[in-house]
Amino acid sequence: MNTRGQILRRSGNETRAEEGRAGRPETEWPADEEREIRSFLAALRNQKGYSSFTIRNYGQALREFAGRRKGKSWWTVEPQELRDYLYELCRRPELGAASIRVRFAALRSFFARAVRQKQMADNPARAMRLPRLARRLPIFFTEEQVLWFLEAPRRKWAERNQRRSVRGPAWKEWQMWRDKAWLEVLYGAGLRLRELTGLRRKDFDPEQQLVRVLGKGGKERLCPLGPAATEAILRYGELCPYQADALFVSGRGKPLSPRFIESAFRLYLTESGLEGEFSPHKLRHSFATHLLNHGADLRSVQELLGHARLSTTQIYTGVSTQRLQEVYRAAHPRA
Repeated sequence: MNTRGQILRRSGNETRAEEGRAGRPETEWPADEEREIRSFLAALRNQKGYSSFTIRNYGQALREFAGRRKGKSWWTVEPQELRDYLYELCRRPELGAASIRVRFAALRSFFARAVRQKQMADNPARAMRLPRLARRLPIFFTEEQVLWFLEAPRRKWAERNQRRSVRGPAWKEWQMWRDKAWLEVLYGAGLRLRELTGLRRKDFDPEQQLVRVLGKGGKERLCPLGPAATEAILRYGELCPYQADALFVSGRGKPLSPRFIESAFRLYLTESGLEGEFSPHKLRHSFATHLLNHGADLRSVQELLGHARLSTTQIYTGVSTQRLQEVYRAAHPRA
């Protein structure tokens, strides 16, 4: 008697379900393995509020590991198999410590869930010793660079007005204020890129000069905004022709994507003469570093950044040398 079931075939970075006969090519794996992956990823999304970026990376990591096991059950994985896998990954020159750690973070979390659900007795990835990340000091803008950079949309607008030969340039004034606003918010509130693109109009409180941010793990926090960011958002809101749920929208009224922000950011860097290793996340680094330089305490900066651990915030103390030197000179008798 023929049986029919679902099998999974990999297609690029995605998988699609299709019906087929038993006996699959090497590019496929059993439906139950994929079912467990999807169930796990759904739990991360719906119960823990993980970002789509993290869910995508975890899914890729789990499917990569499943592909090398050739149909063996997830629940037969032993620590030695994971050690062998780690050894293989470490021998791949294109993989850094961060990429390897992401793969094992996915496996550790996946097996931890299996233990909670009584599918496994122990987590085989729990005690794995992984390569350490190189502790690099964050790259950040100086305060002078930030002030110059944040005015890039206005300079671009002024230049366009000087060059236009007909009325009505393709780039409208509301779009200039939009870009000015999201730049000010990135620096003024120290947001992550996906926190910025996830902002809604109702998250902005102009009277209190606050913005409500949905951070990692679905955790909400209130971030103060300075007068410059507040004014830019209000001017943008007055001129924007769209009434969308998203705070920042494109020329077609759709929410701005992270890719759009990154592309526009690079253009403004070029306009400002600041090309190099700068990125939207470097404005977040600058936000933290400048706060510490001006006397903010570490705990407050941790809350503003939305860091779960103080140790994550402490890396910024390594670059905040100006403030440390001022404290030393003011307090030490031999300074």
